[in-house]
Amino acid sequence: MKIDGNAIRPGNVIEHQGRLWRAVKIQHTQPGKGGAYLQVELKELRDGTKLNERFRSSEKVEKVRLDQKEYQFLFADDGMYTFMDNETYEQVTAEGDMIGEDQIPYLMDGMQVQIESYEGSLIGVRLPDTVVLEVTEADAVVKGQTASSSYKPGVLENGVRILVPPHIAAGTRIVVNTADGTYIERAKD
Repeated sequence: MKIDGNAIRPGNVIEHQGRLWRAVKIQHTQPGKGGAYLQVELKELRDGTKLNERFRSSEKVEKVRLDQKEYQFLFADDGMYTFMDNETYEQVTAEGDMIGEDQIPYLMDGMQVQIESYEGSLIGVRLPDTVVLEVTEADAVVKGQTASSSYKPGVLENGVRILVPPHIAAGTRIVVNTADGTYIERAKD
């Protein structure tokens, strides 16, 4: 489907220069001289190459619709990750770079993920926005620190280091943002 160059949003997948790109960041720029344009940081879906491109509102770009389907994570073996279709029980395998190095530690057995494909070929794996994990180690609170903006280091059950508020102790279950690995809140379970 064709869209205007200034209608691109973060997360959109477009076809540009014969390849598939995901818009990562966008910035509207209106210079004093000349027409306004959209500065877009693109990431190639297959090899991860980055490209900065300018699109004017008069340009048309091809927005690609990806097929998205729910899968369940089964296991990892030698850098390959196996998922099962919840309806057909068919299994697919993805490489680690399709998930993202920063996302892999949050992938847990039985987790429901979205797998994106285009014309039958696997493009990417999207984890849920948040996961609930247990804090296994947390430093002691230093007496006299203000409670407002002080965070202390902690280690999660998956081995990831994270900054947590002073009231979080080892054994506490917390909600973590999978996109950037930050503390959101104490788990309500």
